[in-house]
Amino acid sequence: MAILRVKDLKKMEEKELDKNLSELRLELSKERANIHIGASVTSPGRLKEIRRTIARIKTIKEGKRAKHA
Repeated sequence: MAILRVKDLKKMEEKELDKNLSELRLELSKERANIHIGASVTSPGRLKEIRRTIARIKTIKEGKRAKHA
């Protein structure tokens, strides 16, 4: 999955954000499993970007939730 930027994430609806969040979490767990079993890392910077994107999505979801409350 491609890394998503803030302006793209803000345009998405709640369901799309949830879908992307679950896909990124799955991808992160797969990468971590590969590291744990000793497989070579395809791109060390990719893990950092995945974690950052997950954080971006969570932040945007909370912001949207606060606006509607």
